[in-house]
Amino acid sequence: MKVGLFCLTEHFEGDVHESIMEQLRLVELADQLGFDEAWFGEHHFNGFSVIPDPCAMIAFAAARTGCIRLGAGCCLAPFYHPIRLAESIAVLDHLSSGRLNAGFAKGGFAPDTKHFQRDPDNLRNAMFETSEAVDTLLHTKTSSYEGAFVSFENATLHPKPFQKNIPFYIATFTNPDTIRFAARQGYGLLMSQGASLEECIEARNLYRSIAGKEPEIVLMRIFCVSENREEAYRIARPAVDHFVKSMRAASSQIPAPKWDREHYDAILKEREAFFDGQKFFDNAIIGTWQECLTTIKTIQKELPDIHLVLKPSSSVSSENRTMLTLFNSLIRPHLT
Repeated sequence: MKVGLFCLTEHFEGDVHESIMEQLRLVELADQLGFDEAWFGEHHFNGFSVIPDPCAMIAFAAARTGCIRLGAGCCLAPFYHPIRLAESIAVLDHLSSGRLNAGFAKGGFAPDTKHFQRDPDNLRNAMFETSEAVDTLLHTKTSSYEGAFVSFENATLHPKPFQKNIPFYIATFTNPDTIRFAARQGYGLLMSQGASLEECIEARNLYRSIAGKEPEIVLMRIFCVSENREEAYRIARPAVDHFVKSMRAASSQIPAPKWDREHYDAILKEREAFFDGQKFFDNAIIGTWQECLTTIKTIQKELPDIHLVLKPSSSVSSENRTMLTLFNSLIRPHLT
């Protein structure tokens, strides 16, 4: 099992500069504690999760850390030109001396598709093409690509990345089309905070049936440890509720999906999972350190090689720092 930190740069109050810097200080702490990886989200037109540029955050973190791997979790692929994104990834890999993980998501908030001028019905396929094109640009000498949303001819990227092969991951709310794509490409899976263990197992099984091997699964989880379960919920609930309300507000302009019987249920399930705060709590790692350990052991039993990525869930930065320290001193020694 690998252990990581999930970074959304949440701005509850006060100076936004301090919120950004506190998120980066938390990554430095995770590095000092020996965490394996930190993942940076990407949100636009959002006054709460102020992280529109994960590449810039990773560049800063690379300069301030020495061992922890740094991941884009994720770049909203349809909103980038693949050549420009591949160049950024290559440079970040050098700045981090080969500590980069590359994650891709489709996005879908209405302000994003409006201002980046993308058709919301094409985001998933655009993500597939963009991530595939970036992979080709990074890992072959000269490449061309011709797709419905991405095309270029005889492009040679400089510099090539520091790593021979940068690990690629695709974000999914257990959507089968996304899992099939990741399996065919050999990419890992980034699973939402709202994805249940059963859904993760189903995703693993589908991936394995296609790829003939186990997927690398990065599983995000709300995390809150305290002296008792009631106190842990008291700490976490305001922050998680505010996150859910803020994400709903950011996505409030989402239009009704076009009718497609085959995919309609999957579309609704995906959106409900993202915005269901109770589902976040149902799948959270929350309670005393012993209860948190029991929850993690249950996950580890079913998915032994999981990348478990924790989202400390307090609105108070000092409490988030304390939670990471307690995890490292009380819980992590019992994990293998």
